[in-house]
Amino acid sequence: MPDEIDERLDRLASQPFRARFALRGPDRVTAESRTSSALRQHARDIIRKRVAPAQPRNDGRQTPYRGHPVFVAQHATATCCRTCLAKWHNIPAGHELTSEQLDYVVEVITRWIERQAVPPPSERQQ
Repeated sequence: MPDEIDERLDRLASQPFRARFALRGPDRVTAESRTSSALRQHARDIIRKRVAPAQPRNDGRQTPYRGHPVFVAQHATATCCRTCLAKWHNIPAGHELTSEQLDYVVEVITRWIERQAVPPPSERQQ
């Protein structure tokens, strides 16, 4: 599954709108100062509250563009609303996310954050 997620993230990154998103400023600091398990739990809580319901409140407008690395990741990974989940991840709208779907969405988000938090080889300490 990690290879499939990386392939999907690469495809999403080739889309002009999705490619605009990157961890910057306070969102990057938050991501780098939290443990992977803490970010995973934040993602799970945010998705469960804002996206997982069958009819999310304000669907399509419920995800801020910044304020937490998970929000940025949601837009970059097309996990921001039920329409994007249906289009990009084949998770149909109109039903509450299953535990497997929730796990998948959280994995996509945390994988994107991990990829963002790793500095490019040219910036790493030698």
